[in-house]
Amino acid sequence: MITLKLATSLDGRIATATGESRWITGPEAREAVHRLRAEHDAVVVGVETALADDPELTVRLLGWSGKPPARVVLDSRQRLADGCRLVATAREIPTYVISTTPPEPRLTEQGVRVLQVHAVGEERPELKDVVQSLAAEGLQRLFVEGGGMVAASFIRCGLVDRLEWFRAPMLIGGEGRPGIGALALGALADAPKLRRLEVREVGSDLWERYERI
Repeated sequence: MITLKLATSLDGRIATATGESRWITGPEAREAVHRLRAEHDAVVVGVETALADDPELTVRLLGWSGKPPARVVLDSRQRLADGCRLVATAREIPTYVISTTPPEPRLTEQGVRVLQVHAVGEERPELKDVVQSLAAEGLQRLFVEGGGMVAASFIRCGLVDRLEWFRAPMLIGGEGRPGIGALALGALADAPKLRRLEVREVGSDLWERYERI
């Protein structure tokens, strides 16, 4: 089960042209995201998101004491910084780097688990291989959080089962960074189809829930 999470403006942007993204959605939406994280085995992000935001990708809920999801970074060239939060806490919370090159000691010696997979295109990890490798580690419920290119890659490969979309009542415009990157569609008939399951208000934001048809 692979869930894609988007937190965007009304026009589908996850950040301004300069990369500012905190916070597009409000505290109620962010709390809902933490609850979703807690329901999955692993949180998945691209290396650009990890480098730009230095996230922890943990579950921060008052009174919650469950098993924390693993953190997974799609990082073909193992660019994850030594001093970042994910590496610093890798011995406390399982942290994986998905690479297309052999594991680097500077990461593994700090507790990061590097999984080498096949490369496609511009030396990007082959996502079906990624999913199989993570399943072999016992991580079968994946929560994909970004960024836009990672979201598009999972969609293009037909790997997204559920979509959790949080939309804030603001407009950023075409120069902003899209929540979903290029899908290379030639016709509307080729567009991935989803079934809306629910729409609810969370604070000032909308939470739309979809599943793949």
